[in-house]
Amino acid sequence: MHHEDDQDIQSKVSFNTWKKILKVVLSSRKNVILLLIFVTTVAILDVAWPLINRYAIDVFFLGNDYSTWPYFVAVNIMVALGFGLNVWGFIRQAGIIEAKTSYIFRKQAFANLQRLSYSYFDQTPQGWIMARMTSDTRKLSLIVSWGIVDFLWAGLQMVGILVVLYITFIKLALIITILMPIMFVIAYFFQKAILNRHRIAKKHNSQLTAQFNEGFSGAKTTKSLSIEKDNYDEFEVTARKLKTASVRAVVMSAAFSSIILILAYVGVAVTMYQGTVYVLGTIITIGTLQMFIAYTINFFEPVMVITQILSDFQNAQASAERLTGLIETQPDIEDRPDVIEQYGDLFNDKKEHWEELKGDVEFKDITFYYNENENILEHFNFKAKAGQSVALVGHTGSGKTTIVNLLSRFYEPKKGQLLIDGIDYRERSLHWLHKRLGYVLQSPHLFSTTIMENIRYGRLDATDEEVISAAESVGVSTFVEKLDKKYETFVGEGGNLLSVGQKQLISFARAVLADPQILILDEATSSIDSESELVIQEATDRLLKDRTSFIVAHRLSTIVKADLIVVLEMGKIIEMGTHDELIEKRGKYFNLYKNQFLQERLQDIIQ
Repeated sequence: MHHEDDQDIQSKVSFNTWKKILKVVLSSRKNVILLLIFVTTVAILDVAWPLINRYAIDVFFLGNDYSTWPYFVAVNIMVALGFGLNVWGFIRQAGIIEAKTSYIFRKQAFANLQRLSYSYFDQTPQGWIMARMTSDTRKLSLIVSWGIVDFLWAGLQMVGILVVLYITFIKLALIITILMPIMFVIAYFFQKAILNRHRIAKKHNSQLTAQFNEGFSGAKTTKSLSIEKDNYDEFEVTARKLKTASVRAVVMSAAFSSIILILAYVGVAVTMYQGTVYVLGTIITIGTLQMFIAYTINFFEPVMVITQILSDFQNAQASAERLTGLIETQPDIEDRPDVIEQYGDLFNDKKEHWEELKGDVEFKDITFYYNENENILEHFNFKAKAGQSVALVGHTGSGKTTIVNLLSRFYEPKKGQLLIDGIDYRERSLHWLHKRLGYVLQSPHLFSTTIMENIRYGRLDATDEEVISAAESVGVSTFVEKLDKKYETFVGEGGNLLSVGQKQLISFARAVLADPQILILDEATSSIDSESELVIQEATDRLLKDRTSFIVAHRLSTIVKADLIVVLEMGKIIEMGTHDELIEKRGKYFNLYKNQFLQERLQDIIQ
């Protein structure tokens, strides 16, 4: 099965992508400049330290001249203070850049998520979006902040060491120069192999995490089917693959470090041997030899750091592309520029230009499809008058959900027009429509806060009295009054501390508070028990009063009072009328109602 992590194994560094990332980093220009100053100073001090030791050896120990001892001590104290101050400085600035970068990425991504069409969320897994907002953002923020520190420090230290060595004594400097390309070639091949092994391990880790999740969320199914052993065997195979890949990555990393270390000390040995010859020939001093040995040892750490950073950038390429892709994704449905000019957009509405909505709805010769080869609606025509309640009935795939999705402008017709109050709804803004439209879902979403605040989401500027009035109008008070904290009761994550019926009543109260002119009920009673259904039905009757409403019906007993019942089959209207009219016709609706009625009576008898 294809998995997005499989793509990571083949990803290559794209400079265009990283230019976009660095543009965000450079928005913190002051912090970046200070970071560069602090890191540069630390690199200079790192290069200066062996020079100071060289002076001590040549002047104090060999020259036996201690006249400059106080100055030497003062210089050492200043260097130590310099290290402390500048290390504190670059850690502080890198931390600020990391936090700011993460903040900007998340703000841009979340802002774009608000603009994206419903179709994006309909087709994109929630976990994928969450990973972009969390782990990918965190990874990129770390790399671009601390990566600057490490890369700049390593590069400056290497250049500084080479400059000092060549100025001091070219012949010994050539030893490091010869070893340097060898180190980079070894580092390139090893890091590439290590990176591939880590990516394979990451892929297996993602699979393992998915199995963890399925094991927890599907515990009841596992127990009822008695497949614990099968789940364990499948998990064990994936866990073993993860262990093998991780061990291979660790072994390869250990081999790389060992080879670089061996190469470093080969350089030290050659430097010591050749340097000793030059010392005995009085060409260089012992202090100079000690300085060359220190620089040779110190030179190899920056090489490893640079190769590691390059690998990190390559490893993060997929994360960078996914995050920038999310930020730059364009909505499938957008208002035209002239409509935005007139009505505003999601973040800057111009309500002074907004017309009132009466509620007349017309589907005019509409053709729509999700896939080009399969039309869901074809030359579909239908009218609903303002204040009319319309029930949509039909089997799965008949087009009920498509009709309400088009009405909500989650999708737009491929051909034809959808008219609201006689005007194509594309002539007005999305925000204008959604502010006047209510949508009560089959499984209502509640936020992890109180009952009061959940209802207030219908209209955020509503007073407590208005919230309570809306709640009482649909019967929320019937269960709220029995709670210790009343409307200040915490509902739990997703409302898991309440029953399905209670959550549905809260969503109804939210819709009442929003006071939409058009209301959509998407199978709002399909998941509740008969006792709750009576309360919900009473709330529904109050909610539908004086509003244009579209009801996607699962239980036909809940729509007998609808002004108009539309029976759909394969995207076409095959029957239309009131409940009594359709029963008299003894057609499709009659058979559906009769069969469902008999099933419900049979269940009541069994219970």
